[in-house]
Amino acid sequence: MADVLAAPSLLPQVSLPDDPNLGDFPYLFSGEWVWRAYCASFGSPAEQPHALRFRQLSYNPGRSAVATYVVEWHWEDFATQEQFAVELARDRPARLFRYPDDRYLPGLKEVAAAIPACNLLNRYVFATSVSRVRVSLVRYRPAGHAVLRHRVGHVRFYVRAMRLNRLPRLLKAGDTAGQTDFVIPRLAGSWAEGGVVWLSEIPGKNLRRLVRTGQQPDFDTILENLSQLWEIPFAVDEHRPFNLRGAYRRARRVFRHVLRDHDVARQHLRRARSVLDPFVESWRPSSLAHNDFYDDQLIQLPDSKVALVDFEETGLGDPLLDVGNFLAHMLWSATFGGERESKASGEYYARFRAAALARFGWDERELNLREAVCIFRVCTNPVRHLAPDWPHRVERGLSLVNEVLER
Repeated sequence: MADVLAAPSLLPQVSLPDDPNLGDFPYLFSGEWVWRAYCASFGSPAEQPHALRFRQLSYNPGRSAVATYVVEWHWEDFATQEQFAVELARDRPARLFRYPDDRYLPGLKEVAAAIPACNLLNRYVFATSVSRVRVSLVRYRPAGHAVLRHRVGHVRFYVRAMRLNRLPRLLKAGDTAGQTDFVIPRLAGSWAEGGVVWLSEIPGKNLRRLVRTGQQPDFDTILENLSQLWEIPFAVDEHRPFNLRGAYRRARRVFRHVLRDHDVARQHLRRARSVLDPFVESWRPSSLAHNDFYDDQLIQLPDSKVALVDFEETGLGDPLLDVGNFLAHMLWSATFGGERESKASGEYYARFRAAALARFGWDERELNLREAVCIFRVCTNPVRHLAPDWPHRVERGLSLVNEVLER
């Protein structure tokens, strides 16, 4: 390791409390340690990197952590970057992997490279042979999933690479969501052994962008399409139930760990838990539902129809939880967005909430509980993305949970 180039500074410069069950956890925030681990796993590069950036942290206190980094190089007018991850687990040494070599996503490496991607398209998607494809990465969560874009001439597909056990769930969820008036991406092909599907690209405008720029997409259409999903007859043993208890407990563990030295935030946490703990323990699914419904998953088409582009979690759930999750994301944008975004999101939040209560005749207290538990989970985002001001954002977010509960 003597020839390793000097480590670049790790940005942003943040840290979390030590985790005694994950001995290397503090080193995830050390640029020198991360860079040495990179060089030990992948070899020391010939050029000094321009920057080393923290992208996100998937963290389950005391059990596991996957930290994602981006390393950047600049050469005159050119710049390039690559993603890699450090995985920690209890009683196991740190393991590194670099995009697109992800041991959990067996098909990713092939769909991420042009020549293998062409071969796969010819085998699983097209009836005629193609010889050229443009590949671009949309998003990547190490050890979780990746979304890429394949472009062949004027034809575009979104490509999802996932763990093998998630592919049947996605196909089942797509069949279910397709029974509503939501426009669903067409399944163009699938590669079961690689955990990969190709979905048609849907032209339109992202609902989140529309709302944040002051436009007011038709919420009646959204609520009508959602209600169609909730009303689909179901057999309990044919659909996977949403694990609200598991998701809530994981968020709770994160807060208990990272807020050790933040007294005000811990007070907000205790108040929220006094109401949410018993609610979550008593909650049960009541119908089919989307289970991860929020603004960034919706596209408004030119004819004003609404497309649902992410539906993987569709299964047994709770209609009020779907609306509560949508409201939680709207309220978060209204609270933490810039002036224009905050105002627009707040207005849409209020109108959407009032429309849902009027349309379905729900008990407002029941919706408040579900909105609050969804905000509680969203409060982990500043930790996951290691925002420099994450303590402030978590504290404000937990206070928001209590404000909703006390309406």
